[in-house]
Amino acid sequence: MKKQFAALVLALLPVLGFANSEGFHPDSVDIDLTDKAAMQDGARTFANYCMGCHSAKFQRYERVAHDLGISEELMLNNLVFTGAKIGDHMSIGMQPQDAKTWFGAAPPDLTLVARVRGADWLYTYLRTFYEDSKRPWGVNNKMFPNVGMPNVLVGLQGRQVIGCKQIQVVEDGKKQYDPLTGAPLTHEACDQLTIVPKTGSLTEEQFNEKVKNLVTFLSYSANPVKLESQRIGTYVLLYLAFFFVFAYLLKREYWKDVH
Repeated sequence: MKKQFAALVLALLPVLGFANSEGFHPDSVDIDLTDKAAMQDGARTFANYCMGCHSAKFQRYERVAHDLGISEELMLNNLVFTGAKIGDHMSIGMQPQDAKTWFGAAPPDLTLVARVRGADWLYTYLRTFYEDSKRPWGVNNKMFPNVGMPNVLVGLQGRQVIGCKQIQVVEDGKKQYDPLTGAPLTHEACDQLTIVPKTGSLTEEQFNEKVKNLVTFLSYSANPVKLESQRIGTYVLLYLAFFFVFAYLLKREYWKDVH
């Protein structure tokens, strides 16, 4: 009985992990796993900004290069910084014990993070870091309160702060306007995120696209055979539908004289 209870607790741990962001709904993002250009850009961002701490050890550089249409030479020259060979796993040089000393816990491997958290969660998480002097790294996160990692994309996004600002009133999904003047109806909302002007190298639209590409790459990494599985599944369903027609005709032929 104790073993069964322990197994149940372990099974619920991922669900409990999501409770950190309860009350804050993630933004929706449309991921296209056929967009190789987006995944190439996402792989570049992952290598440059994430792999200093996070590995993707269930992926191989060679597989990524092949699937994303990147030559092996280009992959080695631009996306491999550890002296690894093209057939090696996407691991990092940081030792877990050192990471635990520096960060309090070893940064998790990100190969399967898109399957665990979901694309919407990742997309929102990477865009909602904000300055918080009370936190060890000087930042917090709307999606994951009391986050334990720095905002590695701050140079691209810019410094983001939390405060009050005027936002347009929305009811039933429709923006509201003054019936007399036609001016937008607004109200002051606090706990809002704002980018400090001229502190990032990208515009808000460019940064959102950059994050979307990164999430697209992580979604691919979590399930590299997803498109192939869908293609095979379509053929299987077509075969079963085709076979069903002949099976039905054969059954009708056998049973036509029974009654």
